[in-house]
Amino acid sequence: MDYNKTINLPKTDFPMRAGLPKREPEMLKRWQEQDVYNELLKKNEGKPLFNLHDGPPFSNGGIHMGTAMNKALKDIITRSYAMRGYYTPYIPGWDNHGMPIESAIIKQNKLNHKAMSIPDFRSACHDFAQHYVGVQMDAFKRMGVIGDWEHPYLTMNPGFEAEEVKVFGAMYKKGYIYKDFKPVYWCPHDETALAEAEIEYQDDPCTTVYVKFPMHDDCGKLSGYDKLFFVIWTTTIWTLPGNLAIALHPDESYAVVKAPNGEAYIMAEALVEKVMHLGGFDTWEVAETHPGAFFENMLADHPFLPKTSRLLLADYVTMDSGTGCVHTAPGFGADDYETCKRYGVEMVVPVDDQGRHTEYAGKYAGMKTDESNPVILADMKESGMLFASEDIIHSYPHCWRCKGPIIFRATPQWFCSVESFKEQAVAACDDVRWVPGWGIDRMKSMIRERNDWCISRQRKWGLPIPVFYCKDCGKPICTDETIDAISKLFAAEGSNAWFAKEAEEILPEGFACPHCGAKAGFTKETDTLDGWFDSGSSHFAAMKKDQGFWPATMYLEGLDQYRGWFQSALLTAVGAFGQGAPFKECVTHGWTVDGEGRAMHKSLGNGMDPAEIINQYGADLLRLWAASADYHADVRCSHEIFKQLSQNYLKFRNTARYCLGNLDGFDADQLTAPAEMEELDRWAVTRLNALMEKCAKAYNDYEFLVVTHAVNDFCVVDMSNFYLDIIKDRLYCEEKDGAKRRSAQTALFLILDTMTKLMAPILCFTCDEIWLSMPHRSGDDGRNVVFNDMNKPFTDYALDETAMEKWSAVEKLRDDVNAVLEAARAEKKIGKALEAHVALHAGDDAASAALVQVMGLNLAELFIVSDCQVSSAEPDAASTVGQGANFPGLTVEVSEARGDKCERCWMHSPTVGADADHPTLCARCAAVVRKLPQF
Repeated sequence: MDYNKTINLPKTDFPMRAGLPKREPEMLKRWQEQDVYNELLKKNEGKPLFNLHDGPPFSNGGIHMGTAMNKALKDIITRSYAMRGYYTPYIPGWDNHGMPIESAIIKQNKLNHKAMSIPDFRSACHDFAQHYVGVQMDAFKRMGVIGDWEHPYLTMNPGFEAEEVKVFGAMYKKGYIYKDFKPVYWCPHDETALAEAEIEYQDDPCTTVYVKFPMHDDCGKLSGYDKLFFVIWTTTIWTLPGNLAIALHPDESYAVVKAPNGEAYIMAEALVEKVMHLGGFDTWEVAETHPGAFFENMLADHPFLPKTSRLLLADYVTMDSGTGCVHTAPGFGADDYETCKRYGVEMVVPVDDQGRHTEYAGKYAGMKTDESNPVILADMKESGMLFASEDIIHSYPHCWRCKGPIIFRATPQWFCSVESFKEQAVAACDDVRWVPGWGIDRMKSMIRERNDWCISRQRKWGLPIPVFYCKDCGKPICTDETIDAISKLFAAEGSNAWFAKEAEEILPEGFACPHCGAKAGFTKETDTLDGWFDSGSSHFAAMKKDQGFWPATMYLEGLDQYRGWFQSALLTAVGAFGQGAPFKECVTHGWTVDGEGRAMHKSLGNGMDPAEIINQYGADLLRLWAASADYHADVRCSHEIFKQLSQNYLKFRNTARYCLGNLDGFDADQLTAPAEMEELDRWAVTRLNALMEKCAKAYNDYEFLVVTHAVNDFCVVDMSNFYLDIIKDRLYCEEKDGAKRRSAQTALFLILDTMTKLMAPILCFTCDEIWLSMPHRSGDDGRNVVFNDMNKPFTDYALDETAMEKWSAVEKLRDDVNAVLEAARAEKKIGKALEAHVALHAGDDAASAALVQVMGLNLAELFIVSDCQVSSAEPDAASTVGQGANFPGLTVEVSEARGDKCERCWMHSPTVGADADHPTLCARCAAVVRKLPQF
């Protein structure tokens, strides 16, 4: 007889098999048929709300690893809350307006946008954006993300636009929105103003210059100098044509320094030595010193244009760099602008929208700013107006889209007066849970330090700024009446109607200017709103109006959103409605980088495509990658990392396969009672309880790497290396429905059921596949694992602390025994461990205490040997003998097992042959076989 056929071998043909990338689409189709998202909402209807409001990605291309990680984290969180008894609506969104879309469509579709009508160009932008909404949506669905894909929110949808107009109107009514002519970040490539959130700093080489401004009028205060100059310092040579003044600190000491060449220079006394050395002088004389206020209103000649510069005072002038005499061009800097405005100095902006010098700049007219730098430098050298120059690397702002350097340029723009409600916005941060915790300080400092928000853009594809102008008085018009009319129009026809209709067609019949009473002659604002105003309004325009929730439970985005979406949402909520933050929790993640920690760029060839990862490894591996890293910092991504993760994945998968294979035919409604369960099995459930508690805390803290690492350790250390190895004999050789086997099966069921639910938010495909293959208890929803709540610890099965200390001793003893078994195997004295007889000898109190602790346990079963005994006799010289590492006083003796080998369980036993009907079986196996049907 083939006794191997009588062993309860695990089933191997269940559906959980290899080829995850090919099987996942089949599962997605089933989920769609099940309508998983809506069914999940029905299941949890009436339970506590958890609403993660989706930060909308731009719909201007496919997804990348950063967006994939973001969506994976969001889905893990949503699923984890759903499986802990929360009602979890998740409505995905997209940001559709603005320069990213315009730039992409012009480049990819090769559109001559300047030759198109505005409505036609906007329609093309709309179609382009809608296409990539579909592309990204398909990618997110393929990742297993569940949500209301049938009703996403889009910032270009008429309904959204209609509500966003109301946000603008509410802030305008409070006086928080105004128009002014002052310097802003300006991108000459895209010809538009930019907000701080659209600026990226890069290290650029530049030539800094120290320039001489000849004294023109000293107000009669200085004498005895034939050649007297103020010396200024700047890193932006191209701004010199716009110079109108020189700023000094009123209280700092300034020196008149005589040089050996007969010239005299005015500079801060604290910087004389540094500046004179840069000018090539080894000796000099400080002729006199005066406070900065002494020089106020003097005039200096411009170094190369026929005009003068006025000496002004400003407290922001510092002594840590430059000369203490600050080049002041009000058209190119916020501080310069405010200082000149205070003194009544004229406003000059000698650079146009494309970054070219105007006629005001003289011979440099028509040159781009970067083109004029070397020319102006050479001219100053030739004229003798260059005191010194120095090549340095400095951090300079660049446009986040075109990546080109920006300029500071005064233009008429619309602003949000953040200063008006700054402290209220800062206070709102105190009511938010920030993850990581340092996020609150980062957000508060960014709000406190920021300037007013430039919200206007010189673009076509965006929400029109809903303001009219009266031709008679020239004043802007934005009232409750106009906002209501515009909102209704946009809701009905979309914002294209702004460009297709005349002002009189939009305004209510009989409308009169609220400033002068004129009833005719109105024009429309041509600028559009900053895209951050669009997305920042989503908490009202989408979440509150369409979704019916406010505030959101959570916002989750990348670290850059502290100055982006998080901040714009906070400012619009506080500014428009006087409420707190539109989110209760704010969670951030870092950037995705390559395996060496470098940013991923096409030029470096180190980028990774989520679609390729999914095709090669499956979406579950992509999700596992997102969950297995400390995502609050930068997350590395490489094929080597995915290969390693695939090994961790297999450890979980193989543990599940082991459990599934031994649960065939198991009735989950007939679990072994705690009092009847084998103590080893209760040990396993107790370890499972600890895993549940650790993972529950980790899910609450959004520390998913703790979940994945804890589950991996449980599978490897507790299960594979210890428990599952030990119980094989019971599972395969005991009676199929015997108490000992059912005890192990009960533990395996609880383990599989719990692990599957714990990992279901992360490995959504794999865990659902396990769920469909495993037995269930009455009351379980067998359709999909996500419809079931995570387990709570099985306290009735738990061992107490004393018992767990005993099993800790067993683990240590087992390690000591295994080390000597390996030595015996190396000496060819045994082959498999079941060929061994083990004797344990205690040589000190610690070893004796450990053996007393485990007294009564079946040590042979635990060590997986044929026999084990505690002995006081001296070890046999023919045996393999070793000392314990965990218990140095323990001597482990390994010798050949006594008795013959049982053909069924392979254990050596003196009882083999005792049963005449089964002469090759041990007594235990003979008794089991005798009860089988064929006997």
